[in-house]
Amino acid sequence: MGMRRRARELALQLLYQHEHTGADLDVMQRDFDEWTGASDGVREFADVLLRGTLSQLEKLDEELALQTAHWRLERLAAVDRNILRLAMYELMHEPDTPPAVVIDEAIEIAKKFGAEESGRFVNGVLDGFIKRRADAR
Repeated sequence: MGMRRRARELALQLLYQHEHTGADLDVMQRDFDEWTGASDGVREFADVLLRGTLSQLEKLDEELALQTAHWRLERLAAVDRNILRLAMYELMHEPDTPPAVVIDEAIEIAKKFGAEESGRFVNGVLDGFIKRRADAR
């Protein structure tokens, strides 16, 4: 598995945990064996995604609500919701990564951590998000 995929997975796991426990990020990172066992590069990218997503959470949730008009955010599966938040953050704030790569990575992570239909759901939401942003330009 590539360094960036591993970083995205770690960020997802901690974002999910933070959403459900409200625990301090530094404490979660320190106590998470997979985090402490990861390379510096993986931890650095994961930390950028995690802290960036949390710092933009209100805006990301607004965008997500627009994109999932028929679903209330709290009704989305927690794993899917957090995968979408991370991917949308990366699409909006990490321009060095091509959108197709971000979407493909999110789909693969959804297939690994989500339900049977999570990959297709994530793909549809992110594809619509990209198209809506392109139309707004």
